[in-house]
Parts: sequence; C-alpha cells; structure tokens
Amino acid sequence: VQLQASGGGLVQAGGSLRLSCAASGRLFGIIAMTWYRQAPGKQRELVAAITSGGSTFYADSVKGRFTISRDNAKNTMYLQMNNLKPEDTAVYYCNAAEVAGSYWGQGTQVTVSS
Repeated sequence: VQLQASGGGLVQAGGSLRLSCAASGRLFGIIAMTWYRQAPGKQRELVAAITSGGSTFYADSVKGRFTISRDNAKNTMYLQMNNLKPEDTAVYYCNAAEVAGSYWGQGTQVTVSS
C-alpha cells in the first residue's frame, strides 16, 4: 500500500485547508484510515480516523472544526480543516491500517499564522 498526502500550506488563523491522502496498491484489507499530526518537539497524535464501515472519530481538539471523509471511487481520504488555529500547525500524516499492520504516507506541512 502506498499513500500520498497533499494539500498542506500556510494559512491565517480562521482559514481553511483540505488535505488529501491518495492510496494505491492492495487496498482490500484496509480497515481504517487515519490522519495524524506532529508538531515540533511534540509526539505524533491522532487527529481523525474513518473506518471501512464509515464510522468516524475525532480528537477533542479538532471536533467541530475538522471533517474526515473518503471517496472510495478515487481511493482518497480527505481532511477538511476549518477555523484553523496556530496550535494546528504541524506535519500531517495519513495512515492506512490493516489487521497485519499499517502504512504511512509522507507528511504534509500545515502552518497556521496568528
């Protein structure tokens, strides 16, 4: 499985960005896809997840501001980020999990200026 994340950039506080994670390869075993982020000097943290059944989960810090979704026809996962805050600044990574393990994409930088 290969994952390609894109859509990061520099935005002012209160602005919006949409991240994409395009998946390719043997995808039939994927049971969940997740967005993580890692800010400088901090541990990587889970942001949002979506299961193969469509259930979603959000970290408390992004609830009501971020929306995770997927387009199965395009094998792509999205993260719509609204009302961005400076504390959302981080490298965002996508992850695809199957029973035997998981796969990581390269990160995409999100920088929110105050």
